[in-house]
Amino acid sequence: MTTRQSVGRWAAVLAAAVILAAPDGSSGASNSEATGNLTLDLGGGVTMKLVLIPAGKFMMGSPDSEQGRQGSEGPQHEVIITKPFYMGVTEVTQAQYEAITGTNPSHLKDATNPVEMVSWNDATEFCKELSEKTRQAVRLPTEAEWEYACRAGTATAFSFGDSDSALGDYAWYTSNSGRTTHPVGQKKPNAWGLYDMHGNVWEWCAGLYGGYPNDAVTDPKGAASGTRRVLRGGGWFGNPAHCRSASRRYDSPDNRSSRCGFRVVVSVSAPGL
Repeated sequence: MTTRQSVGRWAAVLAAAVILAAPDGSSGASNSEATGNLTLDLGGGVTMKLVLIPAGKFMMGSPDSEQGRQGSEGPQHEVIITKPFYMGVTEVTQAQYEAITGTNPSHLKDATNPVEMVSWNDATEFCKELSEKTRQAVRLPTEAEWEYACRAGTATAFSFGDSDSALGDYAWYTSNSGRTTHPVGQKKPNAWGLYDMHGNVWEWCAGLYGGYPNDAVTDPKGAASGTRRVLRGGGWFGNPAHCRSASRRYDSPDNRSSRCGFRVVVSVSAPGL
């Protein structure tokens, strides 16, 4: 079965199986049967669109020959993702963050720009509050889920190829950002319909930062111990190498920066699957 066929299969099954409601009994989310997309109602006219990511497998990390590679990106190893999940089409915006928390901590303020100046702790608290509002399992992606979704079936340095010559079509980074964030979704998406996976802001992931295993793994959650949390994707102040699909960095879970934001995923399940 091809990746596209897999997406279509999961979209059809989940569209029929998932029933979504807000705590007050009103609709907290809607599911598009045609596309497998999910829309969460955050209140006050603010919504969040997510796209279905199919189960599958990929090679995580980068080969020794990749330009800009860091040692922490190896060894390359096979990762199996056994369950589909919904991922935010864009990074969480300032309007979306404020709709749930009542605050906008961002330094580079614009309602349609990604929220920043949020720590890993802030991001996980947002997920908790959004889960309570929509009765959905909203969380940060694992590092493996993030790279899998970023690659969207590719094995190249970027989701669009190995050369960074086209990076400006897909990302806001040091060469074109003007030293600021930009409204989400303005650049080209990857093959799975995700915007700004390269650039704009670094994105928090759920797991602890650590070294990679040598062997194939299934649904990895991150390092077993440590204190630092993973960031992915590069950002408005980063160079092309930082924006590669395999690029990774870390920070303290309580640190806040105008370079760091996040996007969310929603766990999905359907009867009989």
